Parts: sequence; C-alpha cells; structure tokens
Amino acid sequence: MELSNRQEKIIEIVRENGPITGENIAQKLDLTRATLRPDLAILTMAGFLDARPRVGYFFTGKTGSELLTEKVKKFKVREFQSIPIVVNESASVYDAISTMFLEDVGTLFVVDKNTCLTGVLSRKDLLRASIGNQDLTNVPVHIIMTRMPNITFCRKDDLLIEAANKLINKQIDGIPVIKDTDAGNEIVGRITKTTITKAFVELIMDDHL
Repeated sequence: MELSNRQEKIIEIVRENGPITGENIAQKLDLTRATLRPDLAILTMAGFLDARPRVGYFFTGKTGSELLTEKVKKFKVREFQSIPIVVNESASVYDAISTMFLEDVGTLFVVDKNTCLTGVLSRKDLLRASIGNQDLTNVPVHIIMTRMPNITFCRKDDLLIEAANKLINKQIDGIPVIKDTDAGNEIVGRITKTTITKAFVELIMDDHL
C-alpha cells in the first residue's frame, strides 16, 4: 500500500505525539478535521494507526511489510477458489487429455455421479498413460488416477496460506476444495499455484484491501 505525503506526515505526527486527537493532528498540518477524516480512516483500516474513543490516535508500530503479512494470513480459501475442472471416473484417458488441453489446466479432478471427489489426474499421470501402444479411448481414468488417501485437499474455510503450503510441500500444481456431505467429499472449487500468485498480486495492487 503506497501512502501519500500527507498520510506519511500524519503517521509521523502520531508516532511522535500519540495518543493525539484528530483535531490536534489537523492543527499541526494547518488543515480542517474534515479534510483529514478520509486519511485517518485509511490509515486506521490499513493498520498503521489505531484509535480509541476519548483518547485519540496512536501509532501501532507496524511496518508496511508486517501489515501485508497479517493480511495474507487472514485470507481464506473461499475468497480465491476457482471453478474446478472435473471428469467423470468412467471417462477415458483420451477424454481426460482432451479436457486438460481445452481447459488449459495442469490438474483434473475425477468425480462420481454425485460430483464427489474420487481421484486426481496430473499431467504426469496422463503422460505416463500415453507412453506405449494402448488405445487411450479404452482406458478409463480410474485406472491411472491418484486415489484417497493420497489426495491432498482443502476446505473453503481453511486459510489460503495453509493451502499454499500444501502445494509447496507436495510439489503439486493444484488441490481440490471439498465440502463434506453424506454422499462423500463433494468438490466445490480448486486452488492452484496461479491462485496463490493472483492473491499476492491483488494484495500488492490493493485490489483485495
């Protein structure tokens, strides 16, 4: 978050004189209280300043990087999850390869008739199955897919940073977001390395603040 010159001056005044009222800050800058109200609101919401009724504003002591870190740690999976690309467990390997190519994704999720997760297909899985002379139209994906309990997944209320750690630790491109139902683990979204990159870009560009 890039601060204006006036906002930088406000932080310096509060750091040196806090707690200090908004009226006193305005006087030091030779401005009206109404003029400063938006700046004080931004600095308070961003976490640089804190305010207490009948006391005034005071400096939190947090740097910009510390505040960014705090915001990242609060992001939830549900805020960034995207639509999962799925194939039915009865689909052929040929169909799965076509779907991966057309949807331009690195991971496919395999589901049953209840849209519950039964497996995961990576590029490596499909490439491995393609080596040889077998007819890919006659090979169902459930033969080559990764199954439970070897599937890494997350839920929509998990922290995004936890999902990112799973991607790194397992060295995979994407993980499914599931919801527990009576029929099984219903797939409701996906988190990928691209998702994590997008989250950080939006944070830096202030699109998510």
